[in-house]
Amino acid sequence: MKIAFYGSSLLSSYWNGAATYYRGLLKALAAHGHEITFYEPDAFDRQAHRDMDEPPWARVVVWQASPEGLRGAAARAAQADVVIKASGVGYADDALLEAVMGAARADAVKLFWDVDAPATLAEMAADESHAVRRMLPRLDAVMTYGGGVPVVTRYEGFGARACRPIYNALDPDTHHPVTPNPRFSADLAFLGNRMPDREARVRAFFLEPAAAAPEKSFLLGGSGWEPWQLSDNVRAIGHVGQGDHNAFNVTPKAVLNVNRESMAHVGFSPPTRVFEAAGAGACLITDHWEGVAEFFAPGEEILVARDGADVAEIMAWLTPADARRIGGCALDRALRDHTYATRAVEADAILRALAGAEGRAGAAA
Repeated sequence: MKIAFYGSSLLSSYWNGAATYYRGLLKALAAHGHEITFYEPDAFDRQAHRDMDEPPWARVVVWQASPEGLRGAAARAAQADVVIKASGVGYADDALLEAVMGAARADAVKLFWDVDAPATLAEMAADESHAVRRMLPRLDAVMTYGGGVPVVTRYEGFGARACRPIYNALDPDTHHPVTPNPRFSADLAFLGNRMPDREARVRAFFLEPAAAAPEKSFLLGGSGWEPWQLSDNVRAIGHVGQGDHNAFNVTPKAVLNVNRESMAHVGFSPPTRVFEAAGAGACLITDHWEGVAEFFAPGEEILVARDGADVAEIMAWLTPADARRIGGCALDRALRDHTYATRAVEADAILRALAGAEGRAGAAA
């Protein structure tokens, strides 16, 4: 099938945490015979920070972030059998959703793919006129990259015909063990952009434990962090491109995952960083969220901290040998159960079932 996917960016991970998810899942879906065109706006200076060329498994159309550019990109949805609008595209999201679905053929499968379902659901609950809430009757399904039963129940409660989580995963071709790079040496490293609903948790789980352990070294990757926020033993290196993620994950003794507040509250939403780290064979410490044991075994394949004190305690006993053992177990589990090839089997089955659903021919007529 011809798939038109409207998302933030496939070519750049700059201020774009969904890039790994898009790349892994769409690459795996293309292997099922789908013809994919990804439409991304020229916004947030992402095109100046590309870390990927146009891949052989998808065509990429970069459109001008303007009303004229939006209309032109949306009109091309008429060429597709499956039309997907993702959340968080970054330019006129509400108008883009309406324009894309308005341009789609009557017989096309129409999906909203939510990469931040907890935040979207909170907005929908507060605003009855929210664009996604208004568009649900016109959509065949909502797809999410996490959230489990709580997110499915809430979306269906708002009137979604169906809600199907397709979780983040690992692309072993992209994220895998590499030779450590001294540039990323540290006892504990964290990679994430400074965001309002993450900053307090990063302070509690990373910056405060760092300040309390001056004898240890900490590495902070990501955009937006200010020097005044950091203790002397925290080294901030700014944006880390996709090509350096493996070395960033495998070089420190351990790496830390800190969920955004909304994701941690809902649970069942492992971010891409979790699978990236596992793919590199890193020892990962994650903040606690409901459902973590569904993906990795705590204490064996991943270490779980409920607060900054837990992070400090783990760092006090964690030896390099422990870290290597846990990282190796995480890699084995990810390769066995959590690859995008596995996720794509599920996604492909959903798309084909929707495309063949009874009544679609009548809708086209």
